[in-house]
Parts: sequence; structure tokens; C-alpha cells
Amino acid sequence: MEENIKGKILWIDDEIELLRPHLLLLKQKGYLLDTATNGEDGIELARKNNYDLIFLDEMMLGMSGLETLTILKEINPYVPITMVTKNEAETLMEEAIGRKIDDYLTKPVNPTQILAVCKRFIESARINQEKIIESFLSDINRLKLSLNNSLTWQEWVDIYINLVNWSLELDRYPNLGFVDTLRDVFREANSVFSDFVEKNYREWIHTEPKQDIPLFSPFIVEKYILPKINSETSLFFFIIDCLRLDQWYVMEELLQQYFKIQKEYYFSILPTATPYARNSIFAGLFPYDIQKYYPQYWVGELNTEDHKQNAYEKNLLEEFLKRKKINLSTPLAYVKIHETEYGKKIENEIHKFIPNQLTAIVVNSVDMIAHSRSDFAILKEIAPNESAYRSLTRSWFMHSSLFGMLQTLSTYPQVKIVLTTDHGSIRCMHGVKVLGDRETSTSLRYKFGKNVKCDPRYSMQIQDLTELRLPKISITVNNIIAKEDFYFVYPTDYHYYLQRYKDSFQHGGISMEEMIIPIVTMEPK
Repeated sequence: MEENIKGKILWIDDEIELLRPHLLLLKQKGYLLDTATNGEDGIELARKNNYDLIFLDEMMLGMSGLETLTILKEINPYVPITMVTKNEAETLMEEAIGRKIDDYLTKPVNPTQILAVCKRFIESARINQEKIIESFLSDINRLKLSLNNSLTWQEWVDIYINLVNWSLELDRYPNLGFVDTLRDVFREANSVFSDFVEKNYREWIHTEPKQDIPLFSPFIVEKYILPKINSETSLFFFIIDCLRLDQWYVMEELLQQYFKIQKEYYFSILPTATPYARNSIFAGLFPYDIQKYYPQYWVGELNTEDHKQNAYEKNLLEEFLKRKKINLSTPLAYVKIHETEYGKKIENEIHKFIPNQLTAIVVNSVDMIAHSRSDFAILKEIAPNESAYRSLTRSWFMHSSLFGMLQTLSTYPQVKIVLTTDHGSIRCMHGVKVLGDRETSTSLRYKFGKNVKCDPRYSMQIQDLTELRLPKISITVNNIIAKEDFYFVYPTDYHYYLQRYKDSFQHGGISMEEMIIPIVTMEPK
């Protein structure tokens, strides 16, 4: 009998006898009902029982509905309460809403209204879950079948967006048991995507940008920034290091109340790493051409500290503007935020940048979160999986200087914002043995050196780095870039480092998460 009960309802009304037809209908529909004819008795029942929904009359003898409401919310602030009243006064509605009423019905109520309230508050989770299960299985089966087709880069973007949307949807329903299924589909899709990129990448990057190939990092400023530079606009260009599409979505949810938002997508160059991808964005050139034309601004990767490899981003952007004959009426403003205190300083002073035609701001926080998760056990405990990693991103963003800056900028109608990232990251779960000498680059997702060796099933093999429009690094015989969610481990202390970096977020390789990048244009509402 209990298994057939859909939910338990309390109805408090001093004219309860007049509601018998409604009560009978609810019982027929599988709801268990208790009734009370005054606020005092209703409160007593609420103390003794756990209800899924309470209907509450506003005008009763003795204790009023609003007085009863206050005490019911003290007993259990989470039980939904629907007020039922003959009074249509706006002031009463506002008073009820202010006291956290969940719904409001005006007498006379009809059966359809009552059932709608019950389904929304009691059965909505079950109904939603049933629909989600049906949609998920149908969508995933269709997606898996599509992996057998010859897909275009635009179709790969759609597949990735679809998978990310399902990730966010399943965050809301973790008990459905589909998280492992979705992870397996991600891995299967990334396997096919990696082969797709390996097959086409060399041709893509040696072709002028056009509709049937992806837009890459060097062409972002020309397409999205230069056309927006004018005397009436204060343009801000934000690059958030190592931001994935799913992380952007949790940020977008908080920003949509402040901005009109448009999203498009581009591909990060390989390797999907900051020294290559971000320099390429600012210079409007592939790394090989940066080294060729601006050797003073190209810092080689080997034996170089990470922060020095991107030390000349402002210079590269200034040179790009010169090549395109863009004359700013104010000097280019450039800010790189790499610590919290400095971020708060910029947040407090962001209004001072409004007179500038173009302000470029680099935010390193997300990349720092990714690396810190590998280094600190407490962060891995806080964010043990992809869903928790998104939650951590949301928590950071809500309290970040970046959010504060964007909120302030949303109050200036002349502001336009272009926001993107240089690359994403992937949760690496499978280590693979690699051989290389001590001069080999240290990244876990790509290895450039004299003679690097790895099973080609797990990596893209590159004999000549210039094929990928990358600078040569001394004498190289073979170089590799990881596919899917593999990471490279040397034979020395193999098992230690295999465990050390398993389940860490890394970048530099070939995956949808690292390569398919959102680029967002925002204008204040």
C-alpha cells in the first residue's frame, strides 16, 4: 500500500467540508491526506508528521494563514506551502511571497489547479527523471551511431556541446546512474575525434581560414576584436587560461542576468598549452611565425620557467595591431592577473579602464585551480570528479575578482566584452610509458625532444615540428602529442608517477575538452 502513495499532503482550511470533492480526488490519485480546520491544529500535525506539501487557507478564524505560515516554515523550511484564499489583494500576495510562500491559488479552486500543484511539488522530480532517462538513452544511442560517420568539424562541435549539456543535466540527477555511461561515451568520442584531428590538422593549419575548416587561435583577434574597435566602444578582451566549455556554462548562468551573450566556437592550436596557444592568439600568428618574425618575443620551452614563456603578450598584440594598421586613440591596456590580491586591486580599479579603446585582461585562476588540484589532496577531495570540478569553478567564480569586474562593467552601456580561453583541459585517467632524454619537454600531454618514443596508438607522431607550424627545438627526430585522456610517464619510477598524475586535469594534447573553445561576446543589458 505504502509503495503506491505518491506523497503526503496536509490541507488546513476552516471550511474543509466544502473541499471534500478535492480531497476525494487527491486520494483517488494516490495521495495520503491529513486535514485541519484551524492553524493551531495544522501546526500540531506538522510537528508530528513529515509532509510533502501543505495547502493553507489564508482567512481562518483564530490564527490567520500568514501567522500559521510563519510557524510552519520554522518547523520545516523546506516543505512547499501553497496558500489558498478568496482575497486577491496584491498586498496580501506580496506579504505571502515575502514570508516564503511557494505558490498561491485564489478560490474557488478547480481540480486541475490542485493536481498541477501536487505534480509540480511532489511528482516533478519523478516525472523529470523519467523524461531525462528516455531522452538520455535516445540521444546517446544516436550520438554513438554518428561516430561511425564521416563528421565535419562543425558536427564535432555539436557533439561536444551535446555531451557537455548532458554532463550538466546529470549533475542535477546524480542518482540516475548514468555518469559512468556518459564518461565512456566521452572517451569513445575523444578516440574518434583524436583520429579526426590527426588526419586533418596539418592540412587545416596550412589553409587560409574558410567555412569548411575550424577557426584557429591565430585568427581570433582579427575576427572578434578588430571589428569592434571604434571611438564609441570601450572594448575588453578577457582570456581565462585553461577554461573548459562546461566551466564556462556554470559562469554563464551567473552572468546572463547582466549581459546579452552570444557564443561561438573555435579550435585551439596544438599543443593545447599556454606558451603556444595564448602567444598565438595575441600575435595573430602560429608559433613558428612568431619565432621567425619576432624572435625577441619568443621564449623557447626547454629549460625555461613557465611564466617567462608568455612574458611578451602585450608586445605581440601591439605588433599585430601595427600590422593591421589599427591606430588606437588610447594606449593599449594589458593586465595579467596571477594572484588574488592583485585581482582584487584590478576589480576595484576596473572603472579606470573604461576610457580605453582596448583593454586585454588575462586571468590565470582556472589554470591554477587545475594544477593545484594535482598538488593538494584537499582540493582533490573537494573536487573528486568532473561534476565537483564544475561546482568548484562556480564557487570560485561567484567570489572572484573576475565576476566583480564583469558586474561593474555591465553598468557601462558603452562596454563590449569578448571573453575566451587559450585551451581547455582533460581529466587524465590512463598513463602510457614514454622514452626520451633529459632535454625532452616536461609536459605530461606532449613531449618534444631529440628522439621521443611512445606507442602510436596513444599519441600523434610528429617528425618535423614545422609541419605543425611550431618552432624547431634543437635537433628533433620524433615528437608526440597525447590523444584522448592519456598522459606520458617515464620508465623511471613509473608506478609512482603513474599514480601521482592519474585523475589530474592536464592540457597540451588532443581532445574535445582541450581543443573546442567557446568565444563569447557580451554587451550590458
